[in-house]
Amino acid sequence: MMSPLRLGVLSLVAAFLFADLAGGARADYLVSETGSFYVGGRTVTLNDLPKRELVFTPGTPPVAVDPNGQFEVEQMYVQFVRLASPKARYPLLMWHGGGLTGVTYETKPDGKPGWQQFFLNQGHDVYVSDAVERGRASWARYPEIFKSEPFFRTEKEAWELFRIGPTWDADPAKRVAFPGVQFPVEAFDQFAKESVPRWATNDAATQSAYDALVEKTCPCVIVVHSQGGNFAFTAALHNPSKIKAIVAVETSGAPPASADITPLKDIPFLFVWGDNQNFYPFWKGIRVNIDRFANQLKTAGARVDVLDLPAEGVKGNTHMLMMDKNSDDIAERIQAWIGERGLMK
Repeated sequence: MMSPLRLGVLSLVAAFLFADLAGGARADYLVSETGSFYVGGRTVTLNDLPKRELVFTPGTPPVAVDPNGQFEVEQMYVQFVRLASPKARYPLLMWHGGGLTGVTYETKPDGKPGWQQFFLNQGHDVYVSDAVERGRASWARYPEIFKSEPFFRTEKEAWELFRIGPTWDADPAKRVAFPGVQFPVEAFDQFAKESVPRWATNDAATQSAYDALVEKTCPCVIVVHSQGGNFAFTAALHNPSKIKAIVAVETSGAPPASADITPLKDIPFLFVWGDNQNFYPFWKGIRVNIDRFANQLKTAGARVDVLDLPAEGVKGNTHMLMMDKNSDDIAERIQAWIGERGLMK
């Protein structure tokens, strides 16, 4: 029998079942639980570092700060929303790209609901993570733990590399977007606030945390973006029976051609691509590498599908297509593919 407290919480949620959300979207699902956890990481002890005094608040006396001691580092943060009656057979894990966090999927820069909301509406339990070093996963000292300093993405790099437009300028009125671009360019500066520092030396720790997440939460379906792709593909190689499908959204990395990918033969893959890739040699190279990986998967016996939006007449999508103005239309195509693979109840 359901406890009075649980019944009361569910009734409260049901009372707001059709309340308007940001951007006019409606929630039509019943939540049983929201929460978060940390997974992965290791314990590190530091010694022989110099102590110092700091004033934490103006007007207070200085406090001696000792950086030596034991720390938990290289963990991953995961936020989850579980439904009272999920329609999907497995939870949906959403993994972000480089220099970004789980915010990628939460709310779009123009304030409209993101893919987290969309797929909850479709009946999925959704897990959105911040990988090692990102967001609420937190940093660690460097060079004692992280072996290099962080680097940061400029707004110019994001505008051009993410294929929003060919010309960036500090003055928004002088920025040049691609014709028919789907990204809400008026919200670009808001999007730039989502960028976080990243390190070039933490892939092993990040992979370990993703592997631990798969072990803890799966069997599952993974939606992965950009840099996260190789982490998802490798996690599947490490534990193929736990991964029921991978939706690879503009992924930028893959296992080397020499890798044995036969363990992936029973996992269906959907590769999703936006527009204007031919404008940048960088993206041409990325696409060649991912297409090579997709062909290897086919040869190994895997079911591989490609959603090439421009080839289907859908123009103007950027690298951040989950934030584009037509992102719900793309998500509907992904949801249809998930259903066709028998992953809904």
